Amino acid sequence: MYRQKIERKAKQCGFTMMEVLIATAVLVISLVGVAQLVPLSIRLNTANRGDSTSLVIAQREMEAMIGQPITATTFTDPQGLVCAAAGVCNLGVPANPPALAGSPVVMFANRPFIDYTQAKVAGYNYSYSDPNDPANVSYDIRWAVITFTNAAGTATGRRIIVGVRRLGGNAPLLPVALDSMVEK
Repeated sequence: MYRQKIERKAKQCGFTMMEVLIATAVLVISLVGVAQLVPLSIRLNTANRGDSTSLVIAQREMEAMIGQPITATTFTDPQGLVCAAAGVCNLGVPANPPALAGSPVVMFANRPFIDYTQAKVAGYNYSYSDPNDPANVSYDIRWAVITFTNAAGTATGRRIIVGVRRLGGNAPLLPVALDSMVEK
């Protein structure tokens, strides 16, 4: 009978204190690692929202500019945004040969981008704050226009480059750039 008790005790299994401590340490390290991903994902989500908003603003402005007659050199923004003191946005001037009017442009990977290191050009920019955004983020909208003319000096086409950049914030966001060509 005594021998049976000894055999039963030898067959009983369980966790040692060391195994429990190692398992607990692995669990705590895993939880700390996952907890550090939460602020990063929040920051990336905010940056993506800013990128999406910049793109929507650029698309809206590009559509307004494309919708203007080729011969127009100014227009009033349909969104009611103020481009200049008189509320008129410039659309370039006919030139022969074609010349860039508006914000300076730099080429990167064979694509034109607005050069935000240069000063703003009057009539070719404005700032925008989304009234529905609780963070009240501002955006810097700039554009450049190349007007093409025929031999008589009449405008026949226009290339428009629109750039939108989020101002402020702690995320380094690149400006959004749209490039479009309109011909008569």
